[in-house]
Amino acid sequence: MDASERSVIEGEPAEYRVFPKSWGSEYTAAGEVRFRLWAPSLEALTLRLADEDVAMSKTPDGWFELLATNVAPGTPYAYVLPDGLVVPDPAGRALKGDVHGPSVVVDPTAYRWRSSTWKGRPWHEAVIYELHVGTFTSEGTFAAAADKLEELAALGISAVELMPVGAFAGKHGWGYDGVLFYTPHPAYGTPDDMKAFIDRAHALGLMVFLDVIYNHFGIDGNYLSVYAPEVMHKEGTPWGPTIDFEQRPCRDFVIENALYWLEEFNLDGLRLDAADQLKDETSETHILEELALAVRETLPGRHVHLVLEDARGITRFHEREEDNSVRLYDGVWNDGYHHLVHAWATGEHGGHYKPFAENFWPRIGKTLATGFALQGEKIEGEGDRIFGEPSGHLPPVTFVNFLQNHDQVGNRARGERLWSQIDRDMRDRLMAMLMLAPQIPLVFMGDEFASRSLFFFFSDYPDGLNQNNPEDRLNQARSFGAGDDVTVSELRDPNDLQTFSLSKLDWDEAHTSDASDARTSFKALIDKRRTHLMPLLDGVGGGNGHVLKAEDGILAIDWQLGDKRWQFRANFTNTRTTVPPVKGKLIHALPASAEADMLDLAELAPQGLVFVCS
Repeated sequence: MDASERSVIEGEPAEYRVFPKSWGSEYTAAGEVRFRLWAPSLEALTLRLADEDVAMSKTPDGWFELLATNVAPGTPYAYVLPDGLVVPDPAGRALKGDVHGPSVVVDPTAYRWRSSTWKGRPWHEAVIYELHVGTFTSEGTFAAAADKLEELAALGISAVELMPVGAFAGKHGWGYDGVLFYTPHPAYGTPDDMKAFIDRAHALGLMVFLDVIYNHFGIDGNYLSVYAPEVMHKEGTPWGPTIDFEQRPCRDFVIENALYWLEEFNLDGLRLDAADQLKDETSETHILEELALAVRETLPGRHVHLVLEDARGITRFHEREEDNSVRLYDGVWNDGYHHLVHAWATGEHGGHYKPFAENFWPRIGKTLATGFALQGEKIEGEGDRIFGEPSGHLPPVTFVNFLQNHDQVGNRARGERLWSQIDRDMRDRLMAMLMLAPQIPLVFMGDEFASRSLFFFFSDYPDGLNQNNPEDRLNQARSFGAGDDVTVSELRDPNDLQTFSLSKLDWDEAHTSDASDARTSFKALIDKRRTHLMPLLDGVGGGNGHVLKAEDGILAIDWQLGDKRWQFRANFTNTRTTVPPVKGKLIHALPASAEADMLDLAELAPQGLVFVCS
């Protein structure tokens, strides 16, 4: 993309934003619409525009193109294959109906941004709230979700992360089986509805991140594999076919998609799902690196944040520049932190939690101080495979910690949240550790009031689709802590509409006294993080975490954050216990104690913890 093509020029507030894609339909400067699709194996392709079919021209490199005049926004269009199959645009901005029907021509300049000068917020200020648009409210739309943003901002949340919104088959689902990467799911609203949600968030000082899926396509509605099999890698994933990144148009399809969301929708960041499943072993530059570099080069002057979900525990995509600035990815989801805390707090030691059920205290100390839970270790039953890499040299804000997320709740057999499994005292301790450690905290929708609402995996697949095999779901449920006693008969059918309905967040619960107390505590922790910890994280480097003690229920960890020492002491035993001495300003204490200007202690009460700054 040439700089002259960009609608948003650095330093100039813009009322509208457009990202000119190489795939799909685009208005030109002359008001015409250019339609473009890459399908090198086809000999012919027809554009159906409204009710007229027009043959498209093919270029030597496999692109079909057509330039049309007098095309009004809202005009339906589709591609007609030589065998008569009619398919939507894989890079279309909107749909007339569902993923099996035509796309719709959209003029991105129609939406005028109110928060046109928004530049985002720095990464160290992130307190992330993950939500699913379809179940966050009873209406399940962008517009209804926007009405809840003021409440989140008042609590101190600084970033909202949307689960995937790329169009998928059916009306409801998690979104991880999307087939139209550029199209907001119609059940949530129009592209302008999504922009209005983001606009409202920015007006309240909230960043908005989007979970994107580049590791595979969904199965139902994936017509790209029909007319452009070159797009698909010879090896798939457990969830569907993946993209062949050896093909330049395929790389552009994904990189431009990232830029499209960040530019045209003014998003503040992306979370790339299951990055370890992106298959790009032979390219000179890995697709993850090329994508990140394109984002950094194309969108200067804004705080744009990129985060990976990557089960490998590797550091190559997170290494900082000499001045400690981010080169590629700001952060990575730290599953190991969750697994350790969950295994300890709940006593569930099977499935994913088995490797984390032993040596808990040394491991949780290492994770809090240096990042990954596994840093070059073998796991029983996994042969000679080494898990993780040393990560203590990275800044603590590289790691996104959480107590639960959509995966950790929804993949359980009964869809129950952590708050249904532990008592209030444990909840207070875990939430304090999450919010007042230097890593970036992430919470799942409803955590702010300790919701016990159920959340399941749900879908709307057609009959006969080879998905949701009961035995596979049972094995997955057991991996997420369901226990060996769970049977297939206990699993909810993901395709049952009630499974979706039961997963909607219960906002009536938010008005109970227990929920009110939880919300007050939640807000107080964020206030303390914002006031005392965030300023210390600005520009902080790595190598600053030190474990003083992590054994037999005692944790003592110090982080040297600039000229300040951030200190954590915890006694998770039932007796008063000596801990490595701590001295400084008391930030937080459990059991609750009066605030003090200075604290000087070497002992902690049973089940006590403190955060101190000196």
